Amino acid sequence: MNRSVFSRFNFKRLVPQSLATQLIALLLTAVLLSQVVGIWIFHDERRVALIQLARDNLLQRSVEVAKLLDDTPPILHGRILEASSSRFTKFWYSETPLLTFGGGSRMEQHIQEELSEEFADGRAVLLQMREPPRRGERRLFKQPPRDEQADNRKKRHPDRLIGRKVDLELTIPLNNGRFLNLATSYRPPPWAILPLLFQLGFLTVLIVLIVFFAVRRIARPLKNLAEAAGQLGRGEDVPPLKEMGPREVRSVTSAFNDMQARLTRFVSDRTRMLAAISHDLRTPITSLRLRAEFIEDDENREKIIQTLDEMAAMTEATLTFAKEEARKEEGTTIDLADLLAELAADQVVLGHDVTFAEVAPVLAPCRPMALKRALRNLVENGVRYGDRVKITLASDQGEAVITIRDEGPGIPEHRLADVFEPFVRLDDSRNEETGGIGLGLSIARSIIHAQGGSLSLQNVPEGGLVAMVRLPLG
Repeated sequence: MNRSVFSRFNFKRLVPQSLATQLIALLLTAVLLSQVVGIWIFHDERRVALIQLARDNLLQRSVEVAKLLDDTPPILHGRILEASSSRFTKFWYSETPLLTFGGGSRMEQHIQEELSEEFADGRAVLLQMREPPRRGERRLFKQPPRDEQADNRKKRHPDRLIGRKVDLELTIPLNNGRFLNLATSYRPPPWAILPLLFQLGFLTVLIVLIVFFAVRRIARPLKNLAEAAGQLGRGEDVPPLKEMGPREVRSVTSAFNDMQARLTRFVSDRTRMLAAISHDLRTPITSLRLRAEFIEDDENREKIIQTLDEMAAMTEATLTFAKEEARKEEGTTIDLADLLAELAADQVVLGHDVTFAEVAPVLAPCRPMALKRALRNLVENGVRYGDRVKITLASDQGEAVITIRDEGPGIPEHRLADVFEPFVRLDDSRNEETGGIGLGLSIARSIIHAQGGSLSLQNVPEGGLVAMVRLPLG
């Protein structure tokens, strides 16, 4: 059961989706990796450098203390040694030396020679170092000969003087015949995690703030651009966007404003031209109809008048469509369920068999009057050709899906796309007494497309035709 739950878990939800979260995640990953790699590479080098610095300072201080003891009266020696000692460093002098032989390594011999050169008389300085082991190494102590080990056990061991493991021992002969002894543990304190965590936390907060404000400066105009593009796709009037943000984003916004202005001007010019042509055709059509009344041949007169009436109806329909397009209804958010219920009720009052299945409210932004006109055309076509019409409404992946199904003879498959062309009629394939001029479906599709939707027709195997309208919900 746990495995099935694990398999159903969608790991894509964990992946940042917005620009800001993706940049923040990438930057934080890079910073954390660089910090971890840097600590892994340099932590031991830093430790060794601190040890060497502490050792060099301590050795130089030992020389200065020895010189000071040589130049001051014995009554002050105790106070000097006490002031020079610390928690992890102990100075004292005695009749016998702490070390009776020097270190055997090349480094120890080199340091002993340098310390001896600090004194004018070149006195022999004895030194033994115990280098702190690196990770994974075992500590190897240099032990004195067995006979000297027995003597050293009788002395007070330097480890007990400073309370921790001794890393360096030093003996410097003094002018009064006594010896200055030094025992110290100069290891740095253990590696602390809190300062690093504080540094990483501060860096993380700083990165988040910087990226947030930087991405917000980019994302805000992009979000406005996306919203304006959606409104433009639904046929709404969109004011020119304010150009802000980086240069590239300003260029995109400027291009969108230019495109919107050209599209609006193009549609307006075409609509005005269509309206002007339709308006100008009314006069010659009326004149021809009057002249046709004087034709003596009854058969020819009726055919000519019928043709002129069809032309006049085409002209009036085109002019009405152009006027409605030019009026530009304001967009708003409505409940499509209420709109379809009202449309079905109007058809029932007219005596048509139109049903609508009640559903939960479906809110969508649109131009209500234009959308109602387009849907009415589809319903009236269904009533005209199929007698009975059924309307349904559903939501599917951010879209409202409206289906209008009739029980008529349908449309031949090879002519489904043709019916959306202006002035195309399929009377011979559906009904001999249809009426209309072939603009209904073309106007309906134009209105739906202008609101960001789509319209498609599909034959039903059981008989009839389904008009499917898809509209965006946001």
